Amino acid sequence: MSAARVWAVVPAAGVGRRMGGAIPKQYLPLAGRCVLAWALAPLLAHPCIEAVVVAVGRDDSWWDGLPWPGGRVPERTDGGAERCHSVHGGLVALAARAAREDWVLVHDAARPCLRAADLDRLLDSLADDPVGGLLAVPVHDTLKRADAAGRVEATLDRRQLWHAQTPQMFRYGVLREALETLFARGELVTDEAGAIEALGLRPRLVEGRADNLKITRPEDLALAEFFLRGAAA
Repeated sequence: MSAARVWAVVPAAGVGRRMGGAIPKQYLPLAGRCVLAWALAPLLAHPCIEAVVVAVGRDDSWWDGLPWPGGRVPERTDGGAERCHSVHGGLVALAARAAREDWVLVHDAARPCLRAADLDRLLDSLADDPVGGLLAVPVHDTLKRADAAGRVEATLDRRQLWHAQTPQMFRYGVLREALETLFARGELVTDEAGAIEALGLRPRLVEGRADNLKITRPEDLALAEFFLRGAAA
């Protein structure tokens, strides 16, 4: 690792509409914890991460009272309407402590299967990178592009396609500048790499594991539990 410090921001203000339940997906029970607790665990346990800031909804009633095994506690701040607003809120919460050249890891609240080895690989691979980057997995499926009628318009060449994952790791100052530039234009992004790309920069792809899945649909919970129990064994 370089001399720059490392911080973590976790946007967790979403409601998980595709899960179809009353409980936000990051608080659903999973293998003895909630999804969010699993997502935060490798960040809280890593000795290189100075602090973990979680951006939750202002009316979130699920956060208080969550147990944090290991003694280290994440910090709470207010999230926003969209993921990028919550990430920005986390960056603002770090403003008094983080230097412009410090690294920020942004991790999904609903991605509970991050392996410590993948986190280490990301940190080591990007320690001296001029841009930063993200965990990702090469696409192995055949991908189709659909037209407006739901029919195949084209088959895509998968050889240069990757599934983006998190954590995504960028310099504090550059990431904040990228998000604020997009907000000023009235534009939103679905991940931090997209914001960095909007500045004309090219994030590096660091290959991770396919089991670092994001909880999106109800069936993902069973798959995540399978992966977590396998990792523990």
